[in-house]
Amino acid sequence: MEKLTMSVDEVASELGVSNTTIYTMVRQKEIPHTKVRGRILFHRPTIEHWLITNTEGGDTN
Repeated sequence: MEKLTMSVDEVASELGVSNTTIYTMVRQKEIPHTKVRGRILFHRPTIEHWLITNTEGGDTN
């Protein structure tokens, strides 16, 4: 079973960007995330949906 949440490292790796980029996007509220006891977590299905709907020419349905 696949985990429901992803860490900063995992999201950065999946998106092909640096951890610093992800932290900047979190700070600027550009990427959906949640904080649990100070830890930044990303809900995998939400990130997948965000990636599709924020892709130029992507399906927005």
